[in-house]
Amino acid sequence: MTTTTDAERVDLLAALATARAALTRTIEGISDEQAGERPTVSALCLGGLVKHVTSTEAQWLRFVVEGPSAMSYDLPDGVTWADFAAGTASEFPQWAIDREQDFQMLPGETVGGIVQRYEQVAATTEKIIAGVPDLSAGQPLPAAPWHQPGATWSVRTVLMHVIAETAQHAGHADILRETLDTPKA
Repeated sequence: MTTTTDAERVDLLAALATARAALTRTIEGISDEQAGERPTVSALCLGGLVKHVTSTEAQWLRFVVEGPSAMSYDLPDGVTWADFAAGTASEFPQWAIDREQDFQMLPGETVGGIVQRYEQVAATTEKIIAGVPDLSAGQPLPAAPWHQPGATWSVRTVLMHVIAETAQHAGHADILRETLDTPKA
């Protein structure tokens, strides 16, 4: 007999799989070069969106397992959040540099490699969620200006966030793909 929690777990993972499929469909049949193109006024590219969603999912699932230590938003000495937000920091933290690079196709990256990494993260996510005894189990969010101080997120909340993030970027990817597929006049 399936418990409510098991059914909920299955439903959440199915929703995530659906959002992932919508995203990965947008890069089917394109070249590595096209995956790095920025065909709109946005700085987004298809390959970068898949990379970003992959990193985001991996990070949030590490959070499920390790807690706030999986997400460190430390700033270099002497840099304030105001400097960081204004883009005037004398030095930027590695996590911010990595995040920027997630949105780009870097030299040597391929569509196949990006999709393979995404599939690996998806498999890890499913193993982690299958092994979590309680979707209500929570972890305190790490200190960051965009997190409510003292807030705790449950495994369920993390999964819903990853689903929303994936679905949102799948929508962005649809627009980029449509633009790439539209013949130039």
